Amino acid sequence: MPHEANLRLPGRRVGEQRFVTPGRPALVLGLLGMIALVSICCFMTLGVKGNWGFVLPYRGQKLAGLLLVACAVALSTVLFQTVTNNRILTPSIMGFDALYVLVQTGIMFFLGTGVFALMDPFLRFGMEVVLMIGFSGLLFRWLFLGEERSLHLVVLIGIICGVFFRSVSNFMQRMLDPNAFQVLQDSFFASFSTIDPMLLKLSWVVVLAIVLLLWRMGHVFDVLNLGRATAINLGVNYRRVVITILLIISVLVAISTALVGPITFFGLLVASLAHGLIGNSRHRYILPAAVLLAVICLVGGQTLLERVFAFDTALSIIIEFLGGIVFIVLVIRGAAR
Repeated sequence: MPHEANLRLPGRRVGEQRFVTPGRPALVLGLLGMIALVSICCFMTLGVKGNWGFVLPYRGQKLAGLLLVACAVALSTVLFQTVTNNRILTPSIMGFDALYVLVQTGIMFFLGTGVFALMDPFLRFGMEVVLMIGFSGLLFRWLFLGEERSLHLVVLIGIICGVFFRSVSNFMQRMLDPNAFQVLQDSFFASFSTIDPMLLKLSWVVVLAIVLLLWRMGHVFDVLNLGRATAINLGVNYRRVVITILLIISVLVAISTALVGPITFFGLLVASLAHGLIGNSRHRYILPAAVLLAVICLVGGQTLLERVFAFDTALSIIIEFLGGIVFIVLVIRGAAR
């Protein structure tokens, strides 16, 4: 067909041919699933010296938090890259992490250390999620209702909002008491040990509902990967689908960030590894591969950190370091489109 030469998937050079054996994605998913299962078993059983009746529920709650964050971050990152047609972007570029820091700083600045420490977890969680979703909803409504605007404008405005949020946060932090600032700073790092059980259950209900919705929408994602014009020509209601996906991304990022704190480069790390291991752009393989890789990184990394190396540091610091290296490598290799 004359038009076939003009069609190319995102990330491929003109004239490049990529042949992927049909069994490779299934084999990769099988191996990742086995490694993830081993990581979970090791996390639950290594180093148990006390009462199993106490250890298993305690570690099980922590494991549920790790799995929730892995699922939310991996799905939101891969979908955001699909919508923006760019494999170097993540939802964090929209300023969600900066908004989280601003909300935490505002609570401490206006209400004080006592209120910050004793505030009802449901109230704080709900406030953070509503503010993040409201911010993204207003942004997306302005961008997609009325005259048509480029998705790259979303990214540009996200960067500007992120810089603004960070500037306001830094201004308020400089005016805080040193002790209050120390308490505030601890909340900026992702923590999987202090998740409220009821909030965790509520978050899992929302995430599972989103996973079911994404499963029903799965046939659209590969078409979006071909670009806006091609997707519209193939019968996709581009505006409605993109707005739906962006709002789903907002909910996933808001829940993950409000539950455990910001993790900026983690999604970029697992999404890049998923694309490299699977070898094609079909979302039926990329999405589960990204989730499994996220589980391996979080659960396996936490197991090594706590049970093997006995390091007294946050796992998120190590993940952010590795993710930052991946980001630099992608930029150097010209992965940004």
